[in-house]
Amino acid sequence: MALSTTLPIQDSAASLFQASSNDVDEHCAALGRWRLSYDQISAGAFMGSFTQLSLPRVEVFREITSQQVRQYGQLGADSFGIGLRWHGDGEINCNGASVAGTQVIACIDAEVDMCTPKAFEFRGVVTSAALIEELAANLDIELPRAVWHQLRAMEMADAPVARLRQLLTAIQETITKAPGRFDDPAARQALEDALLVEIMDMLPTAHSADPGRSAAARKRTVDRARALMHGSGDRSLSLLEVCKAVGASPRKLGYCFQEVLGTSPMHYWRAMRLNRVRRDLKRGAGTSVYDIAVQHGFWHFSQFSLDYKRHFSELPSETLRRAKLTA
Repeated sequence: MALSTTLPIQDSAASLFQASSNDVDEHCAALGRWRLSYDQISAGAFMGSFTQLSLPRVEVFREITSQQVRQYGQLGADSFGIGLRWHGDGEINCNGASVAGTQVIACIDAEVDMCTPKAFEFRGVVTSAALIEELAANLDIELPRAVWHQLRAMEMADAPVARLRQLLTAIQETITKAPGRFDDPAARQALEDALLVEIMDMLPTAHSADPGRSAAARKRTVDRARALMHGSGDRSLSLLEVCKAVGASPRKLGYCFQEVLGTSPMHYWRAMRLNRVRRDLKRGAGTSVYDIAVQHGFWHFSQFSLDYKRHFSELPSETLRRAKLTA
């Protein structure tokens, strides 16, 4: 179940959106214009929340997810985003490389593809890439062109990153205690300007955290394997078929997946298929749970039911029954 509220702020120049959900797809649907898809990788009940303050030129977000998820898609055409890890001890994987706690994740008119850990909180700012380019030209700032059109973990100067963190903390406190302050057009303008100043101060200091050749090779192996797993059409490939297609032994593929995604190929492969089954069940597709499970490569039905309940904290029959009730 998803709970969401959208509060207009004065003359629609700004709005505050808040949503919470116990379903990863419903959580993803609450992301608004962001064209992202999420797959739940770790097992357990999912809880997520998303808060977005939309100002005339800038969106400020806060996202919390309880389970490990893979995020992929786009923030939207011509989007620029900067994200900071807030809470969460596990590894974030971005472009095949682990993200250190001090690094900033930057998405500059690029595809998003990253894995986030359990109990993760992410905060940041999204705006137009064209606006960033315009400001850079006006302020005589050289942008890091080497990482344009890529999602990257980047090293940036400590001082502006710390100031951006302070701004994001103050914004969340205001949302919680006194959201009416955003009604004032002058306050909104001052906040936007402060955010853009810090971003423009950060960008000239940015350089990519180079994962190295071996990491890049592991990322290519995992990308090929994932493309096969996700693009196999109606028939679910076996892990053996994936290994043969990418030319890697199960041991080598396991090492690559662990380094790039923080999980094993078997766990990832099973989680992807369980997510597909769940989406089909929520659409009411197929004639029975068994038919849908077999379609996605689960031949041992009792084991499938156990795996499904462990992963989503409910039986597949419960998912299908709820889908039929709401149809």
